[in-house]
Amino acid sequence: MLVMKCSKCSAEAIYYAKYNGLYLCRDHFNEMIEGRVKKEIRKQVEFHGDDVTISVALSGGKDSSVTLFLLHKILGNRKNMKIKAFTVDEGIDGYRPSGLESAKRLCTSLGIDHETISFYDSYGLTLDSIVKTNPVKIPCAYCGPLRRKLINEMADKQDADYVALGLNLDDYSQSILMNVAKGDFDRFIRMSPQTDRKVGLVRRIAPLRTILEKEVVLYAVTNDIPFDSSWCPYYSRAQRNVFREVVNKLSEENPSTKFAILKFFDRVRENITTGHEEVKLKRCKICGAPTERDVCTACSSLQEVNEMMAEH
Repeated sequence: MLVMKCSKCSAEAIYYAKYNGLYLCRDHFNEMIEGRVKKEIRKQVEFHGDDVTISVALSGGKDSSVTLFLLHKILGNRKNMKIKAFTVDEGIDGYRPSGLESAKRLCTSLGIDHETISFYDSYGLTLDSIVKTNPVKIPCAYCGPLRRKLINEMADKQDADYVALGLNLDDYSQSILMNVAKGDFDRFIRMSPQTDRKVGLVRRIAPLRTILEKEVVLYAVTNDIPFDSSWCPYYSRAQRNVFREVVNKLSEENPSTKFAILKFFDRVRENITTGHEEVKLKRCKICGAPTERDVCTACSSLQEVNEMMAEH
């Protein structure tokens, strides 16, 4: 069996990056990942000598666990920095409990405060019960807005300046294409990381957005980061799967495709000077959360579910 050597030293390589042709040993692989994340932190977080609090939306899966681990490793010793974490429990039987346990275990090992907020306590419903009410609709259509609302609420409760999401490069490139395919320019421009502050909304950052999914997994394994490897039972019904297949197919032909999509997005957002008016946020008439409409998407979703439950 041929053993490949690291392109930067004589150690045995553990990873081959097709997009740049480098074989990397464990140390140089970690150096590459941590260097990219440091660069994103510098771009996405404003320090200016002030105290900064970052809350991590921690599902317990590989991406959010690596996000928390790296933020703690890179920023944990700063005197003006606080890192906190929370988990949104959607109420998915057989899936969320294991993720929650993994999240608690990681926070305990790092000495980071952790809190939990649930769909049931906040909405009186679990995602499982919502899906049973309307089995035809894609579960993500309900879960997305309800989860985003609680993420913002928890980050605000923790007095966070930023909330970190575990979005890897695969996720990010898929989201870019999804918004393009839907013609949703406003959502395209609003993708994390957010570049400005809005009243009532905690700025979202995405420290892993330049890291491939397989690199996240390898980093977690080689650094003994505990994470839950189970899949959401509603995963197969997600519309994102179509775009995942498209991006992966393109990447087979050109390994740099995902990086190219990210670069395109950044250049578009940096160069928009005309033709886009900033949307003014209102307050939801039901819950008071910031929204573009009279009623926020989360409350609209809950209204729809409650009406369907009443009919039955």
